[in-house]
Amino acid sequence: MSSVFAVTFPFFALVLIGYLAARRGMLSITAIPDLNSFVLYFALPCMLFRFGAGAPLAQLLDPRTAAVYLGAGILMVALALLYARRGGWNWNDAAFGALVTAFPNTGFMGVPLIVALLSQAAAGPVVQVMAIDMVITSSACIALSRLDGAGAHGMAMALRQALRGMLVNPLPWSVLLGGLASAAGLRLPQPVDQTLALLGNAAPPVALFTIGAVLARSQMGHDTAVGWTAYVPLAIAKLVLHPLLVLGGAALAAALGVPLPPVARAAIVLVAALPAASNVAVLAERFGAHNGRIARIIMVSTVFAFLSFSAAVAWVGP
Repeated sequence: MSSVFAVTFPFFALVLIGYLAARRGMLSITAIPDLNSFVLYFALPCMLFRFGAGAPLAQLLDPRTAAVYLGAGILMVALALLYARRGGWNWNDAAFGALVTAFPNTGFMGVPLIVALLSQAAAGPVVQVMAIDMVITSSACIALSRLDGAGAHGMAMALRQALRGMLVNPLPWSVLLGGLASAAGLRLPQPVDQTLALLGNAAPPVALFTIGAVLARSQMGHDTAVGWTAYVPLAIAKLVLHPLLVLGGAALAAALGVPLPPVARAAIVLVAALPAASNVAVLAERFGAHNGRIARIIMVSTVFAFLSFSAAVAWVGP
């Protein structure tokens, strides 16, 4: 366990540093969108492109990995929706509550952390399932959020907005371009590759610092009248139930005679064990959902993940 903490501690420490910097006013709240922009449009696309280009195409397009992870994600969304609707949430709030419960913080935290734990061989499966969350899980939940009296027209409009957001999001494109480079055996000129490497290497520390700052900003701004039953069970489900569902799906695939490669199995279980993605709060605010609940789910899952994720690593094994 001590060797696991040696790897995971710096990642969560950077989140804490970003949180304290924003809470103490050392980082202006108005600077956070600029940090997000640097990570989203410059550093993270370069990192994902290089991971995709360096991974065998079979890892990026493995149907077994995709089926297990997507199946677990569908179950996670359904269970979270059931919990939220039984709690009296409208469809908009329930859909984003389900999204934050099923969408791990893979881009900002998971890719560098899981690769550091499992080796470069984990990059392909992690990038593959991250693309599934960005394209399928988020689009489905955005469409569900429009069910409050909007009818088919509202859902169609939500799907168009989700598609438009996906098209302008550089992360899926960087994964796609990396996969094409891998398939073609393309090797970039050394000066270009080194430039991408410099930007990609900046992604993990800046992204983790930014997560902490975003959490601090959301905590300072959200409604304090939210009861714990509205966020703690979903945060725990994100950290415990989600990886168990992925693990169960992997066991079912093995029983059906299509086992996942050991590294891919460990990688997607650890992806599911990550805390909730911080960008869901931005989406929830854009679509008018109750952002206080979403912010708390992200906050609680990030804090608890320091212990739960390390336990998951020790359990599935690097």
